[in-house]
Amino acid sequence: MDIGIPRERRLREHRVALTPSGVRTLVQKGHRVWVESEAGLSAGHPNAEYEAAGAQVAYSRHEVFARGALVATVYAPDPSEYEMLERDQVVFGFWGLPATRPEDFHALAAREVTAIGIEAIEDDAGHAPVRHSMAEIAGSLAVIVGSGLLLNEFGGKGILLGGVPGVPPGNLVILGAGVLGRAAARAATGLGAQVTLLDQSIGQLRAASRELPGGVTTMLATSPNVEKALSFADLVLGAVAVRGQRAPIVVTRSMLKVMKPRTLVMDLAIDMGGCFETSRPTHLSSPTYEVDGILHACIPNLPSAVARASTQALTNALLPYLSAVADQGIDVALRCHRELARGTYLYRGRCASEMLARTFGVDWWRLPALED
Repeated sequence: MDIGIPRERRLREHRVALTPSGVRTLVQKGHRVWVESEAGLSAGHPNAEYEAAGAQVAYSRHEVFARGALVATVYAPDPSEYEMLERDQVVFGFWGLPATRPEDFHALAAREVTAIGIEAIEDDAGHAPVRHSMAEIAGSLAVIVGSGLLLNEFGGKGILLGGVPGVPPGNLVILGAGVLGRAAARAATGLGAQVTLLDQSIGQLRAASRELPGGVTTMLATSPNVEKALSFADLVLGAVAVRGQRAPIVVTRSMLKVMKPRTLVMDLAIDMGGCFETSRPTHLSSPTYEVDGILHACIPNLPSAVARASTQALTNALLPYLSAVADQGIDVALRCHRELARGTYLYRGRCASEMLARTFGVDWWRLPALED
C-alpha cells in the first residue's frame, strides 16, 4: 500500500506522525512510504534518515495526499484542504471532529473518506494508546511549563512551585484524575508542590490515590469543592475530557472571582474545546492572556514542545494500527480491531460514531466489529 506522511502545517507543531524506524517497519513489509520533504526535521529527523529507511521524499503536500491511499498525520487536514482528499482514502490524525463546525463536518463527509481519529482509538478496557501516550507527556510537561509561567518574568505571581526550606510550596489544583491529571500530579509531587486532585468519579480518585505518592489531596469534583480548590490555587490544570465529545465546561467565568489575582490556569483540554469558559488557544511563543485578573495558558499542542520524544511515543502507539490497515486493508482491519473501529469517525463518508451523529444530527452506521 502507498502511505503518505505529510509535514505538519499547524502553528508551532514540530511533531511528525512516524519516525524513520517506524517507516522502515512499513517498508520492510512491502509498503511504499512517501514522506514530505523536511516533515521530520523539527523532531530531529532529516530527509536523509527517512531515505535511509526506504521512504520516498515528496516535495509537496499535494503529492503526499495524491499518492497515499493511507495518510498518517498528527493533526488532520484543515477544512480548507479537504479538496485534496480522495474518495476511499484513509486518513489517520487528531481530527477532533466533535468540536468542529457542522459545515466542516458535512464537507468532510462529502469527500467519502475514512477518517480515523487517533485520539479516539480505544480498547475494551478503555485504554487509548495514542491519547494516553500524549497525555502522559502533556501532564509532565504542563508542570514544567506552568512552573515557568509562574515566574515574574512571564507575568506570574513569583511563586516557586516546589518551595524551599522556610518557604511554603505553591498549590497546584488538577481538574481531572485521568492519565494526564495523574502524570501532572506525579511530576508536581516530585517537585514538592502541594497537589489537590479533583474528579467526578470516586473510582478514578481511588485509583489515583493507589498509584500516586503520598501527599496528594483528592476531592470529588462537585461545584462547591471546585470553587474551594480554586480559591487557594496558584496553578490550575484543566485535564477534563470525555471520549468522543466536546470537553465539558468545568470552570465558568463567574468562578474566576474566587481565585487569587494572577493565578495561572492551563487548559489542557483546549484541543476538544476547553474546560474553562474563558479559554482560547494560545501557543508557546505567546502562551498567556488575562481574563478578570487570572492568567490563562491554553496550548493545544503542548507535547510538540518535546517533538522528538513525542514523535517516538506517537510512533509506538500508532504503528500497529497503520500496519494493520496497510497489511489487511481498511475493511478487514476494522473487522479485526475493535479499538480501531472505535476511533473511526467516518467510514467512506458515512458517520460511524453514535456520539458524532448526535452532535450533528445525522444518521450513523455501526461498524460490524462493534455490533456485539
